[in-house]
Amino acid sequence: MNTSLNNIASETQPSVLASHKVLRNTYSLLSMTLLFSALVAGVSMSLNLPHPGILLTLGGYFGLLFATSKFRDSGLGIAFVFALTGFMGYTLGPILNSYLSMSNGAETVMTAMGTTALIFLSLSAYALVSRKDFSFMGGFLMAGILVAFVAGLGAMLFEVAALSLVVSSMFVLLMSGLILYQTSDIIHGGETNYIMATVTLYVSIFNLLTSLLHLLGVMNSED
Repeated sequence: MNTSLNNIASETQPSVLASHKVLRNTYSLLSMTLLFSALVAGVSMSLNLPHPGILLTLGGYFGLLFATSKFRDSGLGIAFVFALTGFMGYTLGPILNSYLSMSNGAETVMTAMGTTALIFLSLSAYALVSRKDFSFMGGFLMAGILVAFVAGLGAMLFEVAALSLVVSSMFVLLMSGLILYQTSDIIHGGETNYIMATVTLYVSIFNLLTSLLHLLGVMNSED
């Protein structure tokens, strides 16, 4: 009995250490990419650069995401992570400028940023402390994100304001769920690549922020 318990413990310890290493590397890289993205967004705002448009944004995002995934097991993957997050930071700059030009724009931006940080930190802490397994959410999140993405494209193409609000609300919920899912996946050894884990969490934070900006911007404009 003692021998079997010792064997289980010896097998479990390396997996726990590996999960902790992935978690540590993920949060270190996430912190650096968030800082880099914020710097690029700041430059984009100060130069008043135009938004690249939906087609170029989607092309750049999916192209860099593909490259990051392809080279995720090499040092080149890290370079593509910074390229991806830098590009998204550039696209964020014009969005922030558009909200700052509105009445109560600074308050809207600060509230959205503060709420995004609070949601991310709270959900991450909950997943880390509770150590609950949220892997059951994977299929639902994938289907929900696909539906929300298609609905979002439809809202932009046909300029349906009500649908765009619904999509933003959906993304707030879906990105919150994705933060729980990804953090849990790292803890339980499902995600072993910190580069891809970083990308998933960064994209969750980015979409959470832009969705909250949209919702708060509409609320403030109605006031």
